[in-house]
Amino acid sequence: MTHEKIILAVITMNGGRVAGGAPIFICQTKEEMEQIAANLEAILDGIAHEVGEGLLIIVKH
Repeated sequence: MTHEKIILAVITMNGGRVAGGAPIFICQTKEEMEQIAANLEAILDGIAHEVGEGLLIIVKH
């Protein structure tokens, strides 16, 4: 089974804003968020999208 259009990870500075089945990475700074997002993009072969202030998701298209 292959997955298409799936959220692989959530990266946030506010853990109270997110819940669900994808792994959640809680960061202290925007720079830390960007670094983790860049690493996860490469590791998971996904793309980071900013959903809102302090909230990124890594998705597979």
